[in-house]
Amino acid sequence: MATIKDIASAAGVSAAAVSRILNNDETLNVSPETRQKVLDTARELHYVKRGRPSVKSLFTLGIIQWFSSQQELEDNYYLLIRQGIEDYCLSHNIQIVRTYKSDINYMDVLKDVDCLICIGKFSQEEISYLYEMNSCILFLDMPVNDDRISTIIPDFGEAVTEALDYLTGIGHREIGFFTGKEYIGENHLYPDYRKKVFIDYCDAHDLIYEPYIQEGVFQISSGYEMACNLINGGKLPTAIFAASDPIAFGAIKAFTEHGIRVPEDISVTGYDNSCMAMGDGFHLTTIVHPQEKLGEMAAQLLLSLLQGEILQPEERRILIQPELVVGNSCCSRLRVSEIIP
Repeated sequence: MATIKDIASAAGVSAAAVSRILNNDETLNVSPETRQKVLDTARELHYVKRGRPSVKSLFTLGIIQWFSSQQELEDNYYLLIRQGIEDYCLSHNIQIVRTYKSDINYMDVLKDVDCLICIGKFSQEEISYLYEMNSCILFLDMPVNDDRISTIIPDFGEAVTEALDYLTGIGHREIGFFTGKEYIGENHLYPDYRKKVFIDYCDAHDLIYEPYIQEGVFQISSGYEMACNLINGGKLPTAIFAASDPIAFGAIKAFTEHGIRVPEDISVTGYDNSCMAMGDGFHLTTIVHPQEKLGEMAAQLLLSLLQGEILQPEERRILIQPELVVGNSCCSRLRVSEIIP
């Protein structure tokens, strides 16, 4: 049976856009042609919209997404995590209550759920309040220093190390880092662990990186601006490690418009292996964390707890290992004498 992801791939749009079109979301700003293309593709693939189960649900799972629905469209990392949760719940007769932290009444919406998955970044005050409201809770994508609380997080440190091992292994010694700043609330900057690992690695391996660190937000437009900043500064590294695929593609767009070839003149790696990582013969080298699998694992863990399974703290604090997918966005800088033994 065709899925929303299948339709998105065939129609060349995001899964989030497909979902909103199929649900007749009139607030979605897409052209009539795109809307019709999605509907035609769904029909061609024999897509069947799945409704709520007719039998009584086992229990109700709440999902709170720290991104707004609009942000999900701009960067689908958290969208795919949420879809993984919801697909698992649908197949296991679990009712879903979904809300966004941008919603004014999001706490009230979640008061009567049996368990709760919190996706993204939350302040210590929010963590404490949510735990008091529902002790069967799991935080997905951020560590929490409380053994009572379940967490599933990608191993960001290993991911950065794997990407840099690859770049240095093909001869890069000047490497830039493009990342986004994330805020909890209006003023509290969430610490970027990947940036720390990047700097520590570069210092340990005597790499040149300080002139090439750029920080913005996790969007294509920000990646474009970061690349332009380096171009206008007159000096470029030989490689860029971008902390998200949208940032990577924004940077590639800027380099291309300025006559800087990827990968011949500069190599670029991304992070997330999003739907934009492949297309028209181009495949971004990027880090894979199986977002939908993360969501599925989170729902599965809470189901086990609700069914009375006793899990030790270490069994409820799961670290997901990354995988580097090598595409054609990076070029070797090794001399022939360094390649041939």
